[in-house]
This record gives sequence, structure tokens and C-alpha cells, in this order.
Amino acid sequence: MRYSAISPDGSTIAFSYQGDIYLVPSAGGNAVPLTLADAYDYMPVWSPDGASIAFASDRHGNMDVFIVAASGGEARRLTWHSANDLPSDFTPNGSHVVFSSSRLDHASSLLGPTGALPELYQVPVTGGAE
Repeated sequence: MRYSAISPDGSTIAFSYQGDIYLVPSAGGNAVPLTLADAYDYMPVWSPDGASIAFASDRHGNMDVFIVAASGGEARRLTWHSANDLPSDFTPNGSHVVFSSSRLDHASSLLGPTGALPELYQVPVTGGAE
């Protein structure tokens, strides 16, 4: 059980276990799966209103950012880059997911991202350009 994240209201904990995301009441109880995919899902982060959870998944090869309703349902893919994208947080208003990635900068950049020094990006929760 890793990458735990507590919901904004403090009632629920999301965590990853054996490549899936689970939810458990913070007061204790049974954990229930939020994702069950033939992929590795991890690093859950809660939206500010507690309605959505973003997470990283390798469903299409490398790690991309996905979003799913905290109540369950189909996960939607938000990033499509060949570099690994790992969610860090949501913006305060919940309109974007902030994620880190080691994408290559423009050739004129003096400090390109590396695996050791990724950069932060954001993507709308509705999908679109990063």
C-alpha cells in the first residue's frame, strides 16, 4: 500500500496497491477498488472538491495522467506524451491537473528537464493541450 492521499474532507483515503487504486474510509473499514485494469495505476491525487481522483497509469505503454470520478466509473486519459507524466496535484479551482514530466524543452533552453529534474505542467480536467 503506497502513495496514500486523503480526501479534502478527511473522510476517505485513496492509495495504490498491486497496480490499482483503492479507497478506504479514514475511520477504518474495508478498502474497495476504484480502478481494476490490466495496467499499473498509482499516485492518486484528489481534486479540491473531492469529486475526482487523478492518477498515473501505463494503460497505453508509458505513464500518462488519467482522471476518474471518486464515486467510480470509466477513467479518462488526459495526457498523451511519450514521456512519463505523473500527477502532483490539482490547481486550487480544480480546473487543471498539475503533473511532472521529463519532456524535452525547446532546443534553446539552457536547462532541459531530465529524469532527475522533471518540470511541472498542467492539463485541463476536461482534456486538451498541456
